[in-house]
Amino acid sequence: MSQDFATSIIQTLRQRGFQAYLVGGCVRDLLLGLEPKDYDVATNATPDEVMEIFPETYAVGAQFGVVLVPAPASILERDAASDESVEVPAKSNTIEVATFRSDIGYSDGRHPDEVRFSLEAREDVARRDFTINGLLLDPITSEVLDFVGGRKDLEAGIIRSIGDPEPRFGEDKLRMLRAVRFAARFEYTIEPATFSAMQKLADQIRVVSRERVRDEITRMLTEGHARRAFLLLDESGLLKPTLPEISAMKGVEQPREFHPEGDVFVHTLLLLDNLPNPCPMTLAWGALLHDVGKPPTFRVALDRIRFDNHVEVSAKMAEEICRRLRFSNDETEQILALVDNHMRFGHVSRMKESTLKKFLRMPKFDEHLALHRADCLASHGNLSTYEFIRQKRAEIPAATMRPSPLVTGDDLIADGRVPGPKFREILNAVEDAQLEGRLFTRDAALEFVRREFPL
Repeated sequence: MSQDFATSIIQTLRQRGFQAYLVGGCVRDLLLGLEPKDYDVATNATPDEVMEIFPETYAVGAQFGVVLVPAPASILERDAASDESVEVPAKSNTIEVATFRSDIGYSDGRHPDEVRFSLEAREDVARRDFTINGLLLDPITSEVLDFVGGRKDLEAGIIRSIGDPEPRFGEDKLRMLRAVRFAARFEYTIEPATFSAMQKLADQIRVVSRERVRDEITRMLTEGHARRAFLLLDESGLLKPTLPEISAMKGVEQPREFHPEGDVFVHTLLLLDNLPNPCPMTLAWGALLHDVGKPPTFRVALDRIRFDNHVEVSAKMAEEICRRLRFSNDETEQILALVDNHMRFGHVSRMKESTLKKFLRMPKFDEHLALHRADCLASHGNLSTYEFIRQKRAEIPAATMRPSPLVTGDDLIADGRVPGPKFREILNAVEDAQLEGRLFTRDAALEFVRREFPL
């Protein structure tokens, strides 16, 4: 959403006699020379007054003083007389307009028990989370209103709670994770009193909904500073209550001949450091969870440290984590595929041609390859297998990677065979021979079937 549209909303509100400013993260990003992902407006106009001025608004949080104003092109046609629910445009197509307010009580640790609308911008800023997010900007004059020392903290690189940090985190426990994310993303430090409050209240993060925790950690994983974020999660005490399986990696030794970098936790964080930026969400979570089964499978054998069946255990644990955090089925499927296949790269040079081609044509194989590269860089540093795979992908024509079937189930029935589990075995055998360059025609394939699988 463009700054121009947000500015036009502010101008319209002011023409009607109201105060209005850009607020929050967009102001922070603009002052840092970054392009904001979205723009928010704060005003002393009430939600009813905003909706009267902008008839096409969406009152998604009017009880908290928040309405969405969609860009003209994103306004959806709707029948005002219909009782059917209206689809709200994506955040990227709207401007959030919030009424100045003060919040009274937070019994559920997220929503205020009572909202009192205010005429004062200063009062509204006082309820926000961190000083760097408490700045107001007049986009017309470029004047910045700073009631909380946010500009100074931006210049010093400090994440500081607005007011007393304990009640501020008590209002919304997720703010502790947001402090970690902002500190990692901007490479800032967390002010001592703010960090101390996080350590004291860390266990209370358990009351936050799993979806909100998942989304915040996903942002940490994909914004390019995941290693620092997880170190801060650990230091603040937030890691164990949010992801105990990752916390359990600390101190779990690995065989030095394969992992000179250190324990499983160290290896995992180094791997996160080597992910692409931007990073797909499923790749990030697959990377985080790829060795999650090592702590429970750790044993010291006569020859070296071993992790028997750690891939299978990791996949099972990863599935439990994905279900707990309520990932979608498609997201879970891809995360588990990354975990389940990450060790197969060690066998590619010995794979049959058919097995290799099936491996290379897995859905979203680029994510598998990126995970393998990061895994290598976080351990022995040998990228020979990575380069081998890249060369093979370039050499093998797409048509031979997934050729049209030479024989179908209907052909087998016409050949006098009864449908059943054997069909899959026969068709797989034909496909393997085709991928290996041993079969090229339907007639040759049928002859192969009759020879290898006689009636």
